[in-house]
Amino acid sequence: QVQLVESGGGLVQVGGSLRLSCAASGRTLDFNTLGWFRQSPGKEREFVAAMNWRGDIKPYGNSVQGRFKISRNSAKDTVYLQMNDLKPEDTALYYCATSTVFLQRGGQPLNIRDYASWGQGTQVTVSS
Repeated sequence: QVQLVESGGGLVQVGGSLRLSCAASGRTLDFNTLGWFRQSPGKEREFVAAMNWRGDIKPYGNSVQGRFKISRNSAKDTVYLQMNDLKPEDTALYYCATSTVFLQRGGQPLNIRDYASWGQGTQVTVSS
């Protein structure tokens, strides 16, 4: 079992930046992909970004492409989501999740059902 803890959320003005962190512990060798998702009230959970542990495959959701960047630390136990040029529509509860499925280079992001372990989420609110 993998335990995931998100942090770094908060209130930010339009155009501002935040960096979210996702700390992984437990059976961290058991997963191959880590993803970020978000969910706003009344909406379905939306894919934001993902990466494999080598760090060379990083698909992004269309709405965040060019503004958000996913990365990890050298110890491979923390994954970050740098969010720039934030917009009110980025307001959501942000989750990280892990999957044992491999990302394919040039392929589509994994199905949300492929992610087995989830964190509790961290709230991001963008004010206009």
